[in-house]
Amino acid sequence: MSAATDAAQSAAPAGSGTSVGQSVRDSLVIARRNLIRMRRIPEMLLFGVIQPVMFVVLFTYVFGGSISIGGSTDPQLYKEFLMAGIFAQTVTFATAGAGAGIADDMHKGLIDRFRSLPMARGAVLTGRTIADLVQTTITIVVLAGVALIVGWRAHENIGKVLCGFLLLLLLGYAFSWIGALIGLSVRTPEAATSGGLIWLFPLTFISNAFVPVTGMPTFLQHVAEWNPFSATVAGARELFGNTMPGVPQTVTGAWPMEHPVWASLIWSVLIIAVFRTLAVRKYRSATA
Repeated sequence: MSAATDAAQSAAPAGSGTSVGQSVRDSLVIARRNLIRMRRIPEMLLFGVIQPVMFVVLFTYVFGGSISIGGSTDPQLYKEFLMAGIFAQTVTFATAGAGAGIADDMHKGLIDRFRSLPMARGAVLTGRTIADLVQTTITIVVLAGVALIVGWRAHENIGKVLCGFLLLLLLGYAFSWIGALIGLSVRTPEAATSGGLIWLFPLTFISNAFVPVTGMPTFLQHVAEWNPFSATVAGARELFGNTMPGVPQTVTGAWPMEHPVWASLIWSVLIIAVFRTLAVRKYRSATA
């Protein structure tokens, strides 16, 4: 009788009646699986680090003496203005990798195998996003070292600086859920990579990341200042002590630019809440 009951429980649909504790354990198991895969394929991490390092070097030495920051073309000022934008771009561009990874698992049938197990439905996606967050953290640590080498400096205490990086990582984690939804919605990893990048370029460049918004047309200033990416960049600059004299946080009086740290937190939590719900729902239907 006991054996029959156990067998029936084992055959129950994945995620039925799972507790919060079980969901956490399942998510950590999936995260560990993805981290082991990352360790066995170090090129994944290597190429993820090379791209943002190239952006730092190119923007610093190619554009550093050409862009006016607060009326000055001093390359050192541009380095301090730039780095929060590069950090934010790095954490958001990890979205494409998250989507491609999930699409690859779907294509190989691994998601269906996970679904056949008695585990929480959201655990597969949560574990994947946690593993991507760990990879992004490693990339940001390396990138911060490169930034220090090329001359970037933070001017606040260590607590605020760490909060700045946590703010950036929270945005990256939020965007990884967008990547998860894209990965579940396409048929191939290549399509997930393209779909994960195509919308990120306007999001990151119509922002305050690389140039002040004061030189943009008026309608783009409004778009840039209500952009969640811009809020995180401005919040990180504030926490790093990299706000520039002569460069106002806001031109249009937008609330997110007047309170960028709070705005970034609100945007990130909202994105997680919306896209995690949509991704888990898509996961259920895509693997049914």
